[in-house]
Amino acid sequence: MGVHKNTEQMIAGIGRFTPLDARDRDMWARLVRFCAYEPRAFERDPKVGHVTASAFVLSPDLTSVLLTHHAKLDRWLQLGGHCDGIQDACFNATKEAYEESGLSRIRLLAHEVFDVDVHEIPASAKEPAHLHYDVRYLFVAEAGEPTASEESHALAWVPLDQLAEEAESVAVVARKWPLWRERLDL
Repeated sequence: MGVHKNTEQMIAGIGRFTPLDARDRDMWARLVRFCAYEPRAFERDPKVGHVTASAFVLSPDLTSVLLTHHAKLDRWLQLGGHCDGIQDACFNATKEAYEESGLSRIRLLAHEVFDVDVHEIPASAKEPAHLHYDVRYLFVAEAGEPTASEESHALAWVPLDQLAEEAESVAVVARKWPLWRERLDL
């Protein structure tokens, strides 16, 4: 399997990412390599893995993040989901944030990718174990009350300073937010 011609188009559908450390560089390199060699990277194919899109939605006062207790995975996670063939990760993250949060207005804080996380999804009765190449964006809630969707057991505003107890996949928002806040001049 060789590099396919749509790699640049796929990366354009993800956006710009500035790695902050070795973890970021590794995750970005894995995502770019996957897009270079997998022509169906944005499709939902558990045999090869796929690009997913997530939203870290901050509270209006910028001190908490909205997490969902995911029904299938039985874990607290950021909002997000599959791209289902749409090669616009930011659009997908925005759509998933609205669908899963019940909020009536959220605002993207930066068009740049906030984080990339490559992680394994465990096997289920319907799908083998596979990788999610998760592209994450940063939002702020502006209106509405969180209401859990059918994909979730519950939603909760979790203070950023309490995220150390969560998996690194979620806790990364607390680690990176101070650097981004300064950069965004908020």
